Amino acid sequence: MTATLFRLATAGSVDDGKSTLVGRLLHDAQAILSDQLDAVARSSKERGFGDDGAELDLALLTDGLRAEREQGITIDVAYRYFATDRRSFVLADCPGHVQYTRNTVTGTSTADAVVLLVDVRHGVVEQTRRHLAVAHLLRVEHVIIAVNKIDAVDYREDAFRTVEADVARIAAELQADDGGASGATAPIVVPVSALRGDNVVAPSAHTPWYDGEALLPILEQLPDADHARRRTEPLRLPVQTVIRPHSEFRGYAGQIVSGSLAAGDEVLIQPGGHRTTVSAVHRTALQARAAGEEAAAEGTGPVDAADRAAAPESVVVELQDQFDVARGHLLAAPEAPAVERDELTLSLAWLGDGALTDGARVLVKHGTETVKALVSEVTDRLDLASLTSRPTDQLVLNDIGTVTVRLARALPVDDYAVAKRTGAVLLIHPESGDTLAAGMVRLPAAADTEAQDDDAWLAE
Repeated sequence: MTATLFRLATAGSVDDGKSTLVGRLLHDAQAILSDQLDAVARSSKERGFGDDGAELDLALLTDGLRAEREQGITIDVAYRYFATDRRSFVLADCPGHVQYTRNTVTGTSTADAVVLLVDVRHGVVEQTRRHLAVAHLLRVEHVIIAVNKIDAVDYREDAFRTVEADVARIAAELQADDGGASGATAPIVVPVSALRGDNVVAPSAHTPWYDGEALLPILEQLPDADHARRRTEPLRLPVQTVIRPHSEFRGYAGQIVSGSLAAGDEVLIQPGGHRTTVSAVHRTALQARAAGEEAAAEGTGPVDAADRAAAPESVVVELQDQFDVARGHLLAAPEAPAVERDELTLSLAWLGDGALTDGARVLVKHGTETVKALVSEVTDRLDLASLTSRPTDQLVLNDIGTVTVRLARALPVDDYAVAKRTGAVLLIHPESGDTLAAGMVRLPAAADTEAQDDDAWLAE
């Protein structure tokens, strides 16, 4: 198995040991610099960590903010980078407190896998259910349940099996609530002790009843299905900016979020529906140098043409015809275009401090485009106790629910279950610019309704 990069997020309820697990993972995988380890050792000694004050508080390896160190909690998403012989990792250690669920959504949104910690002594709690629901909503490819502090219950198998059964039931209920649309695989459940290192990097002799692999080998072997799928999906290239170094050249720069592109390919410009042919594809100077090519220019200008560029490369594209293409447009595969809609049904993770109600004015950011929108209807919210959707007319902080929004102009979108990057949106406060919600497009449920003529907000 080969893979260049794997994105990993950790989540779970407060004090379940997320930061300690990440620290243990980094420590036992020998991914810590000596000076960083010395600093953690000094801080651990000053705090009298352990029975004799000589143990390492491994949570300090990820709890980087002063407020976090003083309070002994994680309040921000801490990103760490490490590598083994088999894989490179980007790790996001997410906070466990309910009020920081928005941070968990941020860290999880780009993850290939989520490691969700559960304290075996407390079992599944409300925040566990919330984080499972977030991972399900965001269609995270792999979910691993680390049943932590197994040493605190003398490595009893029955305690582990109870949590394992609860997690399996919750996963099945989430699948049932959306009719199995996510196609998610069953969570992998592993008994671990972040403090002692059991089943983190190597199998533990204390859990002979567990016949699975340790956490790190699992992470090394999980397929990066999303990365592979992006290259085989239809072309999607949101235009970020127009490149005009001189009057004879016009190029359109952006990142290929799915599919591939080469000179001679026919593309569809959305919205608008104009067809044209790609005359050249260029890498940026930085990418050309990374690929071992001679850069013809410095900075971000166009350089040597690539034979075929594929997701997730950033490129500059020249088109044969002179159409009006600008930031916010999408270059798509003509045989499989995105769906242009001026009304969207969204699954939302609401992150705003106030309540979301019918008639709210928001901005919808999709790819490189941002448009005005009105919330037509707040339909339902996920009940975390029953894990079923219940009717409601508002969403409050940390709620997960369904809303319909009407857009000032049509956006080319995909269903999130099919294409994450062109099926995801953000809801933004139109005045403060604060992010209010992470939204996932649900095309099958969208209804065709016409905009009202007297809607001044959308017409401005």
